[in-house]
Order: sequence, then structure tokens, then C-alpha cells
Amino acid sequence: MKRRILLIVLTIIIFLFIFIKVRMNQSNPEVLLPQLSEIETHIEVRDVKNIDVSKADIAWHLDHMLKTINRLTEALENSDPSAYKSSFNVPRIMSLTAGFIPRGRAESPQNVRPPEIILTDDILRQLLEVRKNIEKLQNLDDNANFNHPVFGMLNKSQTIRFLEVHTNHHLKIVADILEQ
Repeated sequence: MKRRILLIVLTIIIFLFIFIKVRMNQSNPEVLLPQLSEIETHIEVRDVKNIDVSKADIAWHLDHMLKTINRLTEALENSDPSAYKSSFNVPRIMSLTAGFIPRGRAESPQNVRPPEIILTDDILRQLLEVRKNIEKLQNLDDNANFNHPVFGMLNKSQTIRFLEVHTNHHLKIVADILEQ
């Protein structure tokens, strides 16, 4: 009986390890394309706001998602792949594996915060830039990296997964704003 339980526990651990490894190493940036299409559909309702959900209007979230993708692509491009060092980080593993970022826990870094006035033309321009950056991401070294304030050093595939989860996080907020 103990042997059977041990075997089941070991099987579960191996399954979880494989699942986490696969989720953390999906390096195809095209996973972002459906999210970009969704961002585009929300431009027409850019001025909608719901204080019960977010202090910011939809335009803020759209601009922030696009800025994040563009700035992180730049960070990866400008990184030194030989400087990448893999590390164990519990919040990163939990968040990127589950595909979930809790709301209201972190503040956006200054370089990805939208300006006071967000123009529709700027959102459209950033969308074009993101589409170009998705192509660039495909050709970057696997160890291109950036240092996230909570998740530590992320390589290319972890960054792509982070961008997918982060964008989905804000798309959920947008959906909740629209549920008025």
C-alpha cells in the first residue's frame, strides 16, 4: 500500500514537473496574435471606465499592454544572452504555470505606464510595432533575457509566456470594465 501511494505521488510530481517545464518554455510569440486582435476590437470603446473594476479607462490598459510587449522586446534585443542565469523563483513558476497574475498587487514600471493623454493613433502605432516585434522575437537567441522585478531573470521563452499572461490579465480587466 505504501509503495502504491509513493508511486502515485512520484507520478504526480513527474507530471507536474513536465507540465511546468512545457508551460514555461513555449517560445512561439505568435501566441500573442489572438490577443492583439482582441486589443484591436476594444479600441472603439477606449473611453469606457468602471471605477469598481479599475481606476483607469480601457485606453490605459490597451496602451499599457502594448507598451509592455514593445519595451520587453527591446530589452530582450539589447540583452547579453551569455549573462542569462536560470534560477528557481516560486512566484514566477506559480504565475506563469497557472497563467494568472493577481490584481492590484504590483505597480507598473514607469517605462510601460501610459501618458496622461492617450491618443487612438498612438495605440494603432503601437499595435503595428508589436506586430513587427513578434517577428523579431522569433529570431532572438533563446537566452536573450530581462530582469523582472518579481519574477527575476527571464529568458526569451519565459518572457513570451509572461507577455501572454500579462496581456491576458489586462484583457480580463477590460472585459470586467465592459460588464457594467
